Amino acid sequence: MRAAFDGAVVRHGPTVLRVCRAVLGPGPDADDAWSETFLSALRAWPDLPEETNVEAWLVRVAHRRAVDVVRRSSRSAAPAGGADEVALLEEWEGRGRGRSGGGRSGGGRSDDRADDDDELGDHPIWGAVAALPTRQRLCVAYRYLGGLPYAEIAALIGGGEAAARRAAADGVAALRRTVSEQTVPDQTVQTTPTMEET
Repeated sequence: MRAAFDGAVVRHGPTVLRVCRAVLGPGPDADDAWSETFLSALRAWPDLPEETNVEAWLVRVAHRRAVDVVRRSSRSAAPAGGADEVALLEEWEGRGRGRSGGGRSGGGRSDDRADDDDELGDHPIWGAVAALPTRQRLCVAYRYLGGLPYAEIAALIGGGEAAARRAAADGVAALRRTVSEQTVPDQTVQTTPTMEET
């Protein structure tokens, strides 16, 4: 059983870290949520049904642990539930925590996870993800980073499946616009005035 759990950490750890970063922003809060996800998973591991999609299950656990991190930092007992949890994340971000605020940095980790996310690292995409509205950011994270179906996303964050699908599509469209604006150089042509124009 221990070997199977260790394998799950190695196989799914980077995905869980990306989800935590997308929800909480890079830095200590995301690292805490990552650690707490796997501590919770280790406790539940012996009772996990054999047919469980481990990655999807871990993403759901990561969502709960991320919300727990926010609850602890806000020192308020917010009710559990999809829409309430999204509102709690929005309030937390509004106070300058999460996303890009709160005095966090994306680098400087000294633990084994420092290289787990090397394919994105401190890539500017994290800033673009952080700039998304909360619901879009969560839908993008849970769908495209965590691989959850829209029905499960709706169950996690509240609302319907169609709303989750729309929020994810809007989020991806916004990310594409942001990335293309960052990578396409200004196409305006600078010309030197001719003798007739001067």
